[in-house]
Amino acid sequence: MIVALAGGVGAAKFLQGLVRAIDPAEITVIVNTGDDITLYGLHISPDLDSVTYTLADANDSDRGWGLAHETFRCLEHLARYPVPSWFQLGDGDLATHLFRTSRLAEGARLSEVTAEIAEAWGVGARILPMTDDKVTTRVVIEEAGTGRGMDLHFQEYFVERQAQDPVREINYEGVEVADPAPGVIDAIESADGIILCPSNPVASIGPILAIDGIREALQQFSNKVVAISPLIRDAPVKGPADRMMPAAGLEVSAAGIADAYRDFIHTLVIDFADESKVPEIEALEVEAAPAQTLMRGVPQAKALAKTVLRLLEP
Repeated sequence: MIVALAGGVGAAKFLQGLVRAIDPAEITVIVNTGDDITLYGLHISPDLDSVTYTLADANDSDRGWGLAHETFRCLEHLARYPVPSWFQLGDGDLATHLFRTSRLAEGARLSEVTAEIAEAWGVGARILPMTDDKVTTRVVIEEAGTGRGMDLHFQEYFVERQAQDPVREINYEGVEVADPAPGVIDAIESADGIILCPSNPVASIGPILAIDGIREALQQFSNKVVAISPLIRDAPVKGPADRMMPAAGLEVSAAGIADAYRDFIHTLVIDFADESKVPEIEALEVEAAPAQTLMRGVPQAKALAKTVLRLLEP
């Protein structure tokens, strides 16, 4: 079994290739829920949904999030009322949030509901939220013109404010009392290999590693752990990693990615464009493996997945 830690669009793209490289039934994906948010009374899990929709081949590959052929009539009508409309919820996507919210209100755990949603979409891989507990990624930004700090939900920073503000710090609210979701630690301990998808190390992988017991399980893992850098030429392919990494004390480079995971990964896959970083990465006692990491479509994602699977071999 292969276990992948995932969050964000880059992870979903890579997983779309991974399920074409090996049997999806042999894959368990542990997904970030730090960017979950409640809007209009609905529990929204953006990363869980991105992974689910992409593995179901139902995602909008052009937009990078949500469902293909989506409509937004409900959101258009919501704009009539004094409620925030900055978070783009499509009509089809709303069905998922309505189902999740109603099941949680009935007493189901997020991990149970996630499995039900994945089954409904015909996803062959096992999808686990990192925790059933509430953990929220908070971003403290520097408010323009005032020098004061403003504490925002990650979605407010990323979606509403388009990640334009300088970041002072990142906190995972509630993580100190959160437990791994059922099956998470068992999946890690019994895996044949573990992959860290090309995801933001602070906003996507960071919350997973902050859950009690997960980082420790990775440190004690006896087989190989391979990470994929989400950066090319010191810049993210997508998302605000370059804004957030300095606030977490990380250099915005492939070497900074290696530094974030150096205590438990064996190999970091970097883009060919970053081969000059190999000495810095290997000075951290992490093997560097240059490859084509930019995924313009499924063929490139599958090729990258095959590269990573070879690196996981004993």
